[in-house]
Amino acid sequence: MLASIQRTDAGYIVRFDRHLQHAVEKVWAAITDNDKLAKWMPNLQINDLRSGGLIKFDMKDGSGTFIDMEILECIPYSVLEFVWGTDRVRFELYPEPEGCLLVLKEYIGALSDHTSKDLSGWHVCLDMMSALLQGQPMAFPKSDWEKWHARYKEEVDRFQQEG
Repeated sequence: MLASIQRTDAGYIVRFDRHLQHAVEKVWAAITDNDKLAKWMPNLQINDLRSGGLIKFDMKDGSGTFIDMEILECIPYSVLEFVWGTDRVRFELYPEPEGCLLVLKEYIGALSDHTSKDLSGWHVCLDMMSALLQGQPMAFPKSDWEKWHARYKEEVDRFQQEG
């Protein structure tokens, strides 16, 4: 399912909702344990898991370049929010009878040509996390990313045209 995009006074909020049949603790571990994180979002490495702590973004371009991203809010088993370039990314976990609801929000100041790439990346990475939680880790599915990129590009273009 496509993420929702909402225009706000400060820019945009993109929201991905995933109902997962796994306990909050298991999903939290997938988000915050570097060994698990590497299997669905290999660019991220948590160095200091706390509000004010640090996540490193590995450019994975052969340069060895890492970008430091501050953790803005960390409430164990509930919230992880961090700086994402000039924007913010926030994971929220809500217990449900059959597992939990994972909400990923990206707070975006301005849409750009890169936005649809970023959103399709998050979409596919969440699919990869779901597969990992099911015990079936998978490699990055480029063809899925291309399919989702086309869909997100349409959505982003629509918002840009509405101005």
